[in-house]
Amino acid sequence: MLPNEKKLMQEDCSEDKFGPGVLTLTNMRVAFDKTEGRIIDFTKKFGETVMEARLDEVLEAAKEGTFIKKVRIKVKSDGGEKVFKFGVFSNGKWAKAIQEAIASYKPQ
Repeated sequence: MLPNEKKLMQEDCSEDKFGPGVLTLTNMRVAFDKTEGRIIDFTKKFGETVMEARLDEVLEAAKEGTFIKKVRIKVKSDGGEKVFKFGVFSNGKWAKAIQEAIASYKPQ
């Protein structure tokens, strides 16, 4: 994390393409880190960061789903726009937190 960066939310979840990991929202960015866990000894290891975007690169954050709740994040990238769908516990809370973080984002 950067010196002025503060963690706002973090949750174990799963992304449609990448599988299980940890979604993190800070006052500067949103990121998804892959995780690997072992049931035998209940260990979890962080893997590579497979999605990371500054808040000024996030085009949209919205909730979707009735039974399988997900937060959908649309991000600007070099190849156009990419959409990520994360199965989080409270998709409305995540969408609102991301939108509020974007509104108060000030580039460092």
